[in-house]
Amino acid sequence: MESIASSLLSLAYRLFQPGFCPGDWAWATSMAGALVALFPVGTTACVALMRKFTGNRYHGGALAGLAGLGVIGILLIPWLLVSGISGVFRSVFQGGSGGLAPVEVNALQEEYCSWVGPQDQYLGGGQNVYETLFYPSGDVLAYGYYLGGLVGLPVLILLAVMLLGRIALRRGPKWPGRLLWVPFVVFVLVSAGVEANTAVHLWLGFLPTVVLGVIPVALVGPPSWSTIENADRRPDRTPERQEQPQQPVHVHPREPQAPPPPPAKQYAPTSVAPTPEDAQGELAAVPGPVPVPGGSPSGGSSRFRRVRRLGHGGFGTVWEAVDTQLGRAVALKIAHAPDRDTHERMQREARALAVLSHPNCVRVYDLVEEPDGLALVMEYLQGQPLAEVVDNGGALDDVAAGRLWATMASALAAAHSKSVLHRDVKPSNVIVDPEGVAHLIDFGIARNKGDSKLTATGMMVGTPDYVAPETAAGAPASPASDAWQLAATVSYALSGYPPRGTRETPMAALMAAARGEPATQLPRRSVHAQLLAASLDPQPRNRPTLNTVFREVEGWLSRAGTSPDGPVTKLVPRQQ
Repeated sequence: MESIASSLLSLAYRLFQPGFCPGDWAWATSMAGALVALFPVGTTACVALMRKFTGNRYHGGALAGLAGLGVIGILLIPWLLVSGISGVFRSVFQGGSGGLAPVEVNALQEEYCSWVGPQDQYLGGGQNVYETLFYPSGDVLAYGYYLGGLVGLPVLILLAVMLLGRIALRRGPKWPGRLLWVPFVVFVLVSAGVEANTAVHLWLGFLPTVVLGVIPVALVGPPSWSTIENADRRPDRTPERQEQPQQPVHVHPREPQAPPPPPAKQYAPTSVAPTPEDAQGELAAVPGPVPVPGGSPSGGSSRFRRVRRLGHGGFGTVWEAVDTQLGRAVALKIAHAPDRDTHERMQREARALAVLSHPNCVRVYDLVEEPDGLALVMEYLQGQPLAEVVDNGGALDDVAAGRLWATMASALAAAHSKSVLHRDVKPSNVIVDPEGVAHLIDFGIARNKGDSKLTATGMMVGTPDYVAPETAAGAPASPASDAWQLAATVSYALSGYPPRGTRETPMAALMAAARGEPATQLPRRSVHAQLLAASLDPQPRNRPTLNTVFREVEGWLSRAGTSPDGPVTKLVPRQQ
């Protein structure tokens, strides 16, 4: 190792040898420290590159590889080189050559400063680090110099190494960073036998190289979200959701006909818990015969007694009603115009909700013909839309917003696992019940992969302030589009504003979405700001999947001492 160290010193001497105090070889030693620091920088760059393929899979070979890189690149090689450099100077001071050329040995014996003396004595004939720190000579000024050079510089370098580790481990847990900075701490401790003056100059060169090493490590970039998703897909870590029983939609089929063959899959499921291709999944993929609504014929009496109107829009009216036969409260969604497109949309929403069974998704009970139009009979949810909750009570805090994000991500993921897209996630389509639990409603423009079109006249899908850029630009909707809209809804819950801000007209908002204008109203002080920025990326491929969002938010809630199952708000004004 001494021959390798002497070669490294010779290279450093040729690269950097200014002829001023304390001497050309002293400065060449700092250059050698900069060259040694390339090994920790290269190690963290290798870790970042390795994660491009392994994601956050820290077990087995990946964990062993990470630990091996830390021990070899940050502890073993730097320690051997630093110890070898100190041994070369000690050998020259004792009359040897240390592997250096005669002309280099002669230059090492030159004196540049009277208070330094010959360089071979300055670098190889003094106390080592341990003796200098624990057996000081009594000179307070000199001891302060050595304390700063032998303790202060390594501490700064340690912080830089920890920063390198955090950059290399972006989009993942931070605990594997210990496998990088702990070897450096050991390296500093085992270097206590190095000559003190040599160590100071080595650390002086080591520090700027490690700090500048942040640039190449950052350029390697984090692993893609798809890589992280594939690495994290483990059955033992999937969150379990208690499914509630659901009554099927009662429909009367037309004349029997053979169902069409299932079309090719258009996107990968992103469920929170992997689900097999069961009968319900096939129902989402192959709608089968178009159902004919049952119930009272047009002009006849209704079994549903309407209590009050809950909402009214361009598509239809939603009523709170009572099922007189079963004696329960329901929500009755009645379409305005009973044309073919309206029937298809109602049937599509009924099918979409019928295949879902999730505690945070509104349930559908029946599809009936009311005297004034086709009606969808759904679960009645008491509460307020999230938009009203925020408008009346103010923005949510990080814990409430985290619960909202986790539960809605789980609900959407359950829909995606059945090949159903929501396509209109927004604050008014999230109902917060009196217990503070959020529910996703209004799957009226949802489509499954068996549907060939939305409507004959529909040009824009979704609400402009909350529509994903690619959808606004005319591209097909995808699970990433739903994930964008959910992130926009959470951003609104935290800030009180849509992520792109408000526009004067819906068309202006749609144009801003189609241009992919950046989000300017994000809650910068929220702990969720970084994940929100990633989820609102204009490029769908760069966004984290709903699985990843669920795990990230659930992990933060767990570290905060709470769970995603709690209320998202108490539904009381903030002054109370």
